[in-house]
This record gives sequence, structure tokens and C-alpha cells, in this order.
Amino acid sequence: MVRLRLQRTGRKKRPSYRIVAADSRAPRDGAFLEIIGHYDTLTEPPTVVIDEAKALKWLKEGAKSSPTVNSLLQKQGVLDKFESEKN
Repeated sequence: MVRLRLQRTGRKKRPSYRIVAADSRAPRDGAFLEIIGHYDTLTEPPTVVIDEAKALKWLKEGAKSSPTVNSLLQKQGVLDKFESEKN
């Protein structure tokens, strides 16, 4: 099963994250299928960049998102667009 989740990058005590599509059995920072965007928690306000087309493609193919990625997708309006296209 494919999951949309965060992959930690950055150095010690300075995390930033990639939003990736990965196999649910793969380790957090291991193999992934595609980078969908990035999330930087250290900026004020936090920086979120999501490639909407890639995210919608994976959601249409049945990928589930982690709770954190789900909230980021909701804030960016991607889930609303996915729901409207689904109906």
C-alpha cells in the first residue's frame, strides 16, 4: 500500500521534511516512489509546498496519507479538490 508521508531531512536539531509517496513497509527515511513537496517547520510561518498534480495523482491511485500530511493537504486545499473530482 502506498502512503503519503513525511521523510525527515536536514541536519541535527534543524529538521525539514519532504512529502513523499512511499510503500507503507519502507522505513521513514528509506526508499520512496516520488517526492510530492516539502515542509519546513522552522520558518515563521511554516513553509509548505505541495505539487498538487502529483498529490492528486497518488490519491486517485488509492494512496492513504499520514495524519500530518493529511492536515497539510487539507490546509493547501488539495483534499477539497480531490473530493470534488471524486464526486
